[in-house]
Amino acid sequence: MSQNFQPLRGFRDLMGEDVARLAQVESVAIKVLQGYGYNEIRLPLLEVTSLFDRSIGESTDTVSKEMYTFELRDGSQVSLRPEATASCVRALLDSGAIRGSRPKWWYAGPMFRHEKPQRGRFRQFYQVGAEAFGYGDPDIDVEMICITADLLNALGELESAQ
Repeated sequence: MSQNFQPLRGFRDLMGEDVARLAQVESVAIKVLQGYGYNEIRLPLLEVTSLFDRSIGESTDTVSKEMYTFELRDGSQVSLRPEATASCVRALLDSGAIRGSRPKWWYAGPMFRHEKPQRGRFRQFYQVGAEAFGYGDPDIDVEMICITADLLNALGELESAQ
């Protein structure tokens, strides 16, 4: 007896043109972010659940309803990352990188939320993000706005070229 295996509801396979398009968007974003002095950080897909409870808030929909959470054999709870900011902060504190520096990091990769699948909304989605730590003045906010504008312009040029 053969089974017909398909992706889970809200998940999808990416191949062909979809993979090429994702790679193009990531490439454009990385180029823009590196131009502003951001360095890559690669983060785990799984984190202890309490990291998100504390950073996002236990009462938020993301934590209370949308995270994929698992219990390990030792009874501890882990979750697939629903976003990456909390993981960046954890990495920053864990590595001691905050001492005497003001790191600017970018990341790209899959995130997971148990949301109701809709057109264009999936339970596994891809995100490119940037985090800057140790900046107390509004200049970093202006920089983020400029990054967003540059990224949108570059993606518009990419779209026009196709």
